[in-house]
Amino acid sequence: MPISELLLPELDAELKTTRTMLERVPFDKTGFVPHTKSTPLEKLAPHVAELAGFGLTILTTPSLDFGAGPNRERPPFEKAGLLKAFDEGANKVRGALKSVPDSAWTEDWKLSFQSKPIFSGSRFMAYRQMFLNHLVHHRAQLGVYLRLNNVPLPSTYGPSADDRMGF
Repeated sequence: MPISELLLPELDAELKTTRTMLERVPFDKTGFVPHTKSTPLEKLAPHVAELAGFGLTILTTPSLDFGAGPNRERPPFEKAGLLKAFDEGANKVRGALKSVPDSAWTEDWKLSFQSKPIFSGSRFMAYRQMFLNHLVHHRAQLGVYLRLNNVPLPSTYGPSADDRMGF
């Protein structure tokens, strides 16, 4: 079985949970931060939405320098825009994952900012650490923001406290 086929169910599960979390973002809490060092909600939610597209970059290019090329445009902080950006990125990364040959997973992949290295390793580790784990990390942050605003959390790796009410 190709490696990509082993990774697809995990990707699908993480994308489904992430989309559900994005659907619940309280858009009336634009400037909300749980701590003075935290990213405001209106920046965190679009970052989560755009991360699906970042996976595509890892799967289809040998490197990325955030400081080179045009500035990327983040999705707008509104439900339709976030979900559109997320769905487009999710569909593209899923399609790309299905076509990655096993030999590509061991190829080098690099991430930098203005030529300063951030990550250097195999495409597999870039996919797992820089994309999938990164997505899950920021989704968990978003979950904290939702909880602190009394928004029910979706189940993630089992029922959330909000889902257990009927158990």
